[in-house]
Amino acid sequence: MKAIQFKTFGQPQVLEIVDLPTPQADADSAVVQIKAASVNPSDVKNVSGHFEHTVLPRTPGRDFSGVVVDGPPAWLGAEVWGTGGDIGFTRDGTHAEFIKIPLTALSRKPATLSHAQASAIGVSFVVAWLGTVEYAHLQAGETIAVIGAGGAVGGAVVQIAKARGARVIGVDRHPLSADTPAARLLDEYVPLDENVTARLKALTGGAGADVVYDTVGGVAFQTALSLVKRRGRVLEISATGQRRVEFDLIDFYHNETQLLGVDSAKLGVAESAPLMTALVEGFESGKLQGPVIAQEFPLERAREAYEAVAAGARGRIVITM
Repeated sequence: MKAIQFKTFGQPQVLEIVDLPTPQADADSAVVQIKAASVNPSDVKNVSGHFEHTVLPRTPGRDFSGVVVDGPPAWLGAEVWGTGGDIGFTRDGTHAEFIKIPLTALSRKPATLSHAQASAIGVSFVVAWLGTVEYAHLQAGETIAVIGAGGAVGGAVVQIAKARGARVIGVDRHPLSADTPAARLLDEYVPLDENVTARLKALTGGAGADVVYDTVGGVAFQTALSLVKRRGRVLEISATGQRRVEFDLIDFYHNETQLLGVDSAKLGVAESAPLMTALVEGFESGKLQGPVIAQEFPLERAREAYEAVAAGARGRIVITM
């Protein structure tokens, strides 16, 4: 089979098209023919050497959508989707024509999504669901402030929160692009500037948000703490701009803030499957919508796809087979 591979860390130029043996199913696994696989910023970071646990040589790629071609009869021909923090790092990933995954990693993709759309859901929506639903237990009627609402993860948080009946306040440096599903779902937008705390407190009767999902982190961390109500929950997934932060510990404990870290990379492809399955109903009912696909590249042009993501392309970049 054709796959991309990197033997050394570096810029996208280190990626090569190679011929590898087509994997075979066994009693505990199935083989999926990849139809589409998105390129995430974490894939680019992986190739650059950002993750110490990556084992070389490696085929990268976390997200996928495809068809089961080898495995249990009940799954043959099934359209499936998935993601994982192990594939592409410690085991070969999705930027290839085929991938072998555990049977427990199989999840049927929503019929309402194309393979390209389905392949761009995994990382963003899994970390969004993990924080919003599994950790913060966001309830209908609560208010959530989403810092970085214009990004892929932030947009997924907006959709999931709105589907759960929450009031959603988007916080970003610029208004969200009108062509994104998240922009149409926001109840309020607040610019991420020096007045953000005062504006959000005014929108919440002086209390603050029940939940703050900070997809920026680092430079936005203190802002996130300032937006949450007493006994509210703050979720952190990133450390943009600075790894170490300072905050007023007295204010923190007086407010009884719950601070939660969210790391979907700790979930392997099998552990991620139940979360992918939990998302299906939302997409098939129309409560959740697929992302905007900015550009599709064939596998032989995968290097260009990585370069586009590295350059900060708006919308999702997908490799098609």
